Amino acid sequence: MQNVYLANLGLWLFKLHNLHWNVTGPQFVALHNFTETLYDEVFEQYDAVAEVMKMKGEMPLVRMSQYLEAATLEELDARDFTVEEVLDIVEADMKTMNELAKNIRLEAVAADDAQVQALFEGYLGYYAKQLWFIRSIKKEACGCCGH
Repeated sequence: MQNVYLANLGLWLFKLHNLHWNVTGPQFVALHNFTETLYDEVFEQYDAVAEVMKMKGEMPLVRMSQYLEAATLEELDARDFTVEEVLDIVEADMKTMNELAKNIRLEAVAADDAQVQALFEGYLGYYAKQLWFIRSIKKEACGCCGH
């Protein structure tokens, strides 16, 4: 399951760059900066997950073809994206990653693997905060109920 998470991180890194470069609209700067902080965090996770796998004697996936085969996130073609589209895409992907991180943490608890459990508990905390940010940005964007 950690290789699926790693594959998602690899794909997400490129996807977030696509959104970062191609977001348009009145909140361009805010979303441009937000997606940059996200892909920086994704890269940190990417490295940390692979290193933990190596410490445990596992071989992390390394080929793009392997990532595309194993990933549960979807690629995006390059085009202009509205602020709302970027927020919706990032939110959906983050929810997917959060659920996967939760499952990996639960497996680590069952296996009494404190290292993986601690790493993924940190990721769950990160996702919870970022999803709150996204909900708040969405409320500000429409000025109503968050849609």
